[in-house]
Amino acid sequence: METMERIKAAAEYLQGRLGGRRPEVGIILGSGLGNLADKIEEQIVVPYVDVPGFPAATAIGHKGNFISGVLGGRQVLAMQGRYHFYEGYGMEVVVLPVRVMAAMGIGYLFVSNAVGTMNPAYSIGDLVLIRDHINMIPNSLIGRNLEELGPRFPDMTCAYDLDLQEKMVSIAEMEGIPIQRGVYVSTSGPCYETPAEYKFFRAIGGDTVGMSVTPEVIAARHAGLRVLGMSVVTDVAHEAGDGYVTDENEIVRQADAAAHRMEKLFSRLIEEL
Repeated sequence: METMERIKAAAEYLQGRLGGRRPEVGIILGSGLGNLADKIEEQIVVPYVDVPGFPAATAIGHKGNFISGVLGGRQVLAMQGRYHFYEGYGMEVVVLPVRVMAAMGIGYLFVSNAVGTMNPAYSIGDLVLIRDHINMIPNSLIGRNLEELGPRFPDMTCAYDLDLQEKMVSIAEMEGIPIQRGVYVSTSGPCYETPAEYKFFRAIGGDTVGMSVTPEVIAARHAGLRVLGMSVVTDVAHEAGDGYVTDENEIVRQADAAAHRMEKLFSRLIEEL
């Protein structure tokens, strides 16, 4: 099936399952953050595997559902988990959900994920507003450009919407929820970073690192969506030989612990759109 046919078929199916609802905001919930979907009201749940052209999500902490409902007084469509390049999916699959949501008429995309940090000022449990990124995963727009989706060479000067960032900072201050602002580095994974890689990412201007987000953000900006990104720090850089071992279950646990704070911030921002 051609890409545009696949997008249209999935969008039509989802729209039919939503019974006339028209989502305004798309939300991607990353590792351990899927429980944030529990705060969405009037839920309609659609498993990815029910949608034409959608495979199952296989990553830990990713339930693999679309959740339609109300958050912050607006209709949203949340992804309870995402697809990753490291799972063996091509970029067309990784960004398919974003393109389908864009075809359904969303104007905003909020993305979240769990990250490691190489910034010594950050701690486990911190929320980090993504102000920019360094993409080290193959670009999701490589290949023939589909003019129906967006331009061949989309501008990425403000990949993460500056107005949304400022609103989020103000909301966090009013709610008394501390947040950091930083540059996110994306890698293909699935192995975690070596101490030398952490140092390299810090040297090139990164604050956090993860295995997702940038393919979806690039596709979203290609489609003209306004994007906000927020991460939760679940792991910090260590030196070889200090006895530390990165534990994926602990990462999910730390993300779960931060989900309620992110939900409050996302809800308040959606109210102000």
